[in-house]
Amino acid sequence: MKQIAVIFRNVFLMFLFIPSLLLAQKIETGGNNKQVNYERLARIDSLVNSYIAHKWINGATTIIIKDNQLVQNKGYGYADVDSKKPMQKDELFRIASQTKAVTCTGIMILYEQGKILLNEPVSDFIPEFKNMTVLDKFNAADTTYTTVPAKRAITVHDLLTHTSGLDYPGIGSDAMKAIYAKAGVTPGFNMAKNGQTLLSAMKTLAGLPLVHQPGEKWTYGLNYDLLGCIIEVVSHENLADFFRKNIFEPLGMKDTYFNVPASKAGRLATVYREDSLHHVIKWEKGYFGADPDYPLAHKQYFSGGADLTSTAFDYAVFLQMLLNGGTYNGHEILSPRTVEMMTSNQLDFSYNGTDGFGLGFDIVSEKGAARGPKSKGSFAWGGFFGSSYWADPKEHLIGIIFTQQTPDSHADVMERFQNMVYASLKE
Repeated sequence: MKQIAVIFRNVFLMFLFIPSLLLAQKIETGGNNKQVNYERLARIDSLVNSYIAHKWINGATTIIIKDNQLVQNKGYGYADVDSKKPMQKDELFRIASQTKAVTCTGIMILYEQGKILLNEPVSDFIPEFKNMTVLDKFNAADTTYTTVPAKRAITVHDLLTHTSGLDYPGIGSDAMKAIYAKAGVTPGFNMAKNGQTLLSAMKTLAGLPLVHQPGEKWTYGLNYDLLGCIIEVVSHENLADFFRKNIFEPLGMKDTYFNVPASKAGRLATVYREDSLHHVIKWEKGYFGADPDYPLAHKQYFSGGADLTSTAFDYAVFLQMLLNGGTYNGHEILSPRTVEMMTSNQLDFSYNGTDGFGLGFDIVSEKGAARGPKSKGSFAWGGFFGSSYWADPKEHLIGIIFTQQTPDSHADVMERFQNMVYASLKE
């Protein structure tokens, strides 16, 4: 009987302990973190405000998470200069390529369900991608070109690591920019035209050549739009619904959307750009072939590479889930082993001369860690409209800074912010 009593006591204590473990996985918002020097951290205020005072940027939102604890979350300057609307810490931002990490998570959810293999040909899901060709010669005068056959099929892994040979409209090679433009292929956040669906757009892409042989090199391209399409094909749901059910709702991400609801339109930061003299001006409709109000367009094309709108806190929750090994607030989105795969270098070469690349992220190498504050194994990326994030597993640290501006000749504010965050950490 005594042994039974001990067993029951231990089981009872275990159940008491489990909630505390789950709670620890959630971002806590109260108190000070003993591992942070808040006097040093306050330097960030001076940094961002100085950029605003010089009229280099109009505003920014920052957030810092250390050991699952909210250390800082602030808005600076203006979300809209004309109306003098102050930037709020929960302002909605066009996060562009920060969408990619979410799409990668969606793919890995299906991977864990046994519905996708990473070495599986893309043509298994979208037959039009069978027998792809590679650009051989390009005539800039009339945009004609010749091709050679691809040596092998594009795989899901190729897409995840940007080694498929797909390029990016608008920012890629001159040849592919011309080829894509002629075919009506545009950047993901502006691809939805006349009710175009993701699948129809990807079928158009399948008829165009790759810029290099699959697996040959790293080229930033429309890979994650295609991955989003694979999610739709496999799940039989549009990408917005799949993300909402499998990622956003379980994590409590209440401000992350493809289509921002009308009730939250007033929280959408105005997007800015620079003119030829580097003066900050409002991004007018048609610049870069895009309408800045695309988050309010109620589109049916959901770009897995560039289309989400979110807040700094929502995105921090997403990153915290990854730092926690795939679980947040008791909800297991991915297994620890899958997260380990995502945040491990997948390339046999350095894509940028220094770091590796995982499944959706830059992965800081030993060389990269020696040249900057982020620890080896940190994963990071950013977005077209002036945003940057990183997550450091060694320090259990998350840093995010959002501006809403591109191009931006003073985007170094993001690197300076990062350096100040690390300078505030205690040993």
